[in-house]
Amino acid sequence: MTPAHITLDFAALQGQQFMNLITFRKNGQPVSTPVWMAQEGSRVYVMTGRNSGKIKRIRHTSRVQVEPSDRRGISRGPAVWGTARLIDGAQAQHADRLLTKKYGMLKRLFDLASMLRPNTRAYIEIVPAVGE
Repeated sequence: MTPAHITLDFAALQGQQFMNLITFRKNGQPVSTPVWMAQEGSRVYVMTGRNSGKIKRIRHTSRVQVEPSDRRGISRGPAVWGTARLIDGAQAQHADRLLTKKYGMLKRLFDLASMLRPNTRAYIEIVPAVGE
C-alpha cells in the first residue's frame, strides 16, 4: 500500500527546475540529491557523473523516489515512486537534447566545461513505478 504522501505519477514535477532524486543504499537508507531533470510524457531524464554514487545505487536497485525541490534539495512537493534505468546511445542523446532545450545557455556552458573530461556522463530514465 502506498503511503498517503506518495503519488504514482510525475504531475508534481511539471514546471519544476529541480527535483530530488532519492536512491537507496544496500541497507535501504535513502540518499537524496537535487538534480536537473527533463520530463517528456511519463518519463523523466537526468544527467549525472558516470561514477557518481547515485549511479552505483541505481545499479544495485532501480527503485527510486523523485520529488520537486529547489536547487538546494529542499522539497517542494510529494515524493513519487519510480523505476530508474541507465540509458545510452540514441536514448542518452535524446535525453541530452531535452535537458539542453530546458536549461538553455546554462546547460551549454556546462557542456563546454565538461569537454575537458569526455565520456564522464551517464543518463538515467525514470518512469513511474506500477503497483507501489
